[in-house]
Amino acid sequence: MTRECVVRAANKADLNTIAIISRSARKSAMPWLPDIHTSEDDIWYFSNSVLPNETLLVSCEGAEILGFASYADGWLNHLYVTPMHWRRGVGTKLLATVLAANSALQLWTFQQNHNARQFYLAHGFVECERTDGQGNKERMPDIRMEFRVRI
Repeated sequence: MTRECVVRAANKADLNTIAIISRSARKSAMPWLPDIHTSEDDIWYFSNSVLPNETLLVSCEGAEILGFASYADGWLNHLYVTPMHWRRGVGTKLLATVLAANSALQLWTFQQNHNARQFYLAHGFVECERTDGQGNKERMPDIRMEFRVRI
């Protein structure tokens, strides 16, 4: 990162960029994942489901949004970084912000997403459950991971 990376609460003006980052990061990291939504669906989802019901954060350098995360009720539901900013600490800073606000956190990631699994394992998550994917929209095998703050 060249400038200071700042994490802040997302707002409505950020939603188009968030949807673009979600789509580009998913395509780059998981080209094998079925694309079951349109770009318009993505914007609608972040506008009408995520923003009003979850804590939605963005990581920025100046005015540029580099990534985002959302969480609610002890679940990390999204953490995506624009591919050109991978492995530069953006995801780590977002995750640290989310972890600071939660005494326990869980998430789902796809079994085939080895980079995400390694990222979460390196940050203290443990694998707790594997499924055949019949419970997710993509019908892809996934893994539930947990992080618990040690006292």
